[in-house]
Amino acid sequence: MTELRYMASTLVKIDIHLIFHVKNTGIKLRESDLDRIFSYIGGIIKGQGELPIAIGGRPDHIHILTSIPKTMSLADFVRVIKAESSKWIKKIAPSYDSFSWQNGYGAFSVSPSILEKTTAYIINQEKHHKRLSFKEEYKKFLDAYHIEYDEQYVFID
Repeated sequence: MTELRYMASTLVKIDIHLIFHVKNTGIKLRESDLDRIFSYIGGIIKGQGELPIAIGGRPDHIHILTSIPKTMSLADFVRVIKAESSKWIKKIAPSYDSFSWQNGYGAFSVSPSILEKTTAYIINQEKHHKRLSFKEEYKKFLDAYHIEYDEQYVFID
């Protein structure tokens, strides 16, 4: 008789590339604050039990490459990142009193075979945005992942 064996624990590794924008009617981040904001967001991710792989962006948007915690939904994970970072950013300077992230976000799966390429992309955001606007960049992601969207609504807060 064959003995059945079952896995003793849940093993999960789902890497995602998150992208979200500051609220269009809100305050953009100062270039000089970006590194410490990225670092703080890395701490939030660590607090949720994951390690950030790469965090970068520009004053109007952010890119995060990380794994999703196995005990948390993607929506809850993003909500925690956005809520905690927004609360902290407001404490940096009075000019950020009305800061907030947009309501939505983009989340794109990342194969282990392109983690290095995605990391380089995120780290080199300043260079990419000399050629492309955020809207152009974001639409390229939506198109590459075959995500249907209505351009009239995709960039509204």
